[in-house]
Amino acid sequence: MAQISFDNTENAFAYKTEKELKKAKFLFSTMGYPLFVPIGTRVTPLLIKGRLPFINKIVRNTIFKQFVGGESLEETAVVGETLGKYGVQVILDYGVEGKEGESNFDVATDEFIRVINYAATQKNIPFISVKVTGFARFKLLETLNEAPRLRSGVHDHEDEIAEWERVKDRMYAICATAAEKNIGVLVDAEESWIQDPVDRLTMEMMEEFNKEKAIVFNTIQLYRHDRLQFLQLSHRIAKQQGFVLGAKLVRGAYMEKERNRASQKGYPSLIQPDKESTDRDYDAAVRYCIDNIETISVIVASHNEQSNLLAYDLLEQKSIPHNHPHIHFSQLYGMSDNITFNLAKEGCSVSKYLPFGPIGDVIPYLMRRAQENSSVSGQTGRELTLIKRELQRRK
Repeated sequence: MAQISFDNTENAFAYKTEKELKKAKFLFSTMGYPLFVPIGTRVTPLLIKGRLPFINKIVRNTIFKQFVGGESLEETAVVGETLGKYGVQVILDYGVEGKEGESNFDVATDEFIRVINYAATQKNIPFISVKVTGFARFKLLETLNEAPRLRSGVHDHEDEIAEWERVKDRMYAICATAAEKNIGVLVDAEESWIQDPVDRLTMEMMEEFNKEKAIVFNTIQLYRHDRLQFLQLSHRIAKQQGFVLGAKLVRGAYMEKERNRASQKGYPSLIQPDKESTDRDYDAAVRYCIDNIETISVIVASHNEQSNLLAYDLLEQKSIPHNHPHIHFSQLYGMSDNITFNLAKEGCSVSKYLPFGPIGDVIPYLMRRAQENSSVSGQTGRELTLIKRELQRRK
């Protein structure tokens, strides 16, 4: 069986100059300080809103440069081309979040379609990422999540029925363009109290557009204890309805928020009791998808080395080609290059999740990345160790 190592820093950082590595080393060192992230994540958004040029410049040259492709598609194209030279593909993410109002929703929908059209002109951009909250009112999704009768449309809130129809029309327009241009659409997971209508809408789109191949993908957060079962249920429905299930497997991004809300409102938390349970379900989901690779198209979107090794080993054991159209690996831009670039070196289909957008708009995304790096046990330390090792190797 072919062996792969995620310790090879020469492959991992071949695309970075020594100066870029030193910048990354400084950034991850800073993020390692216990108080830096909690204070920084509160203060930075306020400072950016204040439009202070020097703060803007500092953020742009550090955390923004590390984790974001650029402010525009044109800037992001440069990063995409660099990654492409090393066999790494791109998932484009228009990183604007949380702007409410129908006109903003229409603008976001047009932007998603513009990104799809752009991706179709590039060799190494097979997917784009969308958030339903980018073009749907949060409170509407919450209402639909809480009241099953609303999902059937049988209720007297005519304005809400009309509003939900507009959301469906926006989603349809995005997916129809994607199908026409052969670009995958990865639908982001949301908070559990709005996830149900997102799941239903995504399944409807899969039924429409995934007949021949996977165009639409749902995101399965396995830090929720009910999601392995949900993945298996989704697969049963896909087989019954005759479409390919698109599944992007992640551990999850809203843990503290989910636990806090459950305790405030007095309902049992959906979050797994411990990390071991999340890891167990994640790896079980990887196995399930690869065991059913003919009818499930899976994206292993993980920074966990063991989960990526498991997926790679399963491909080897089952003699599945590394570039099989139904298996893809992905990591966030700016993190876990040791996984991404070593998988690419082995001929695996692998991408970087690459957000772009005006600096003020992608601040929520950046703050989550900072928190994630500090909260995932050992993540910042692992990044630092590998960067230092590579700098040492280059001497």
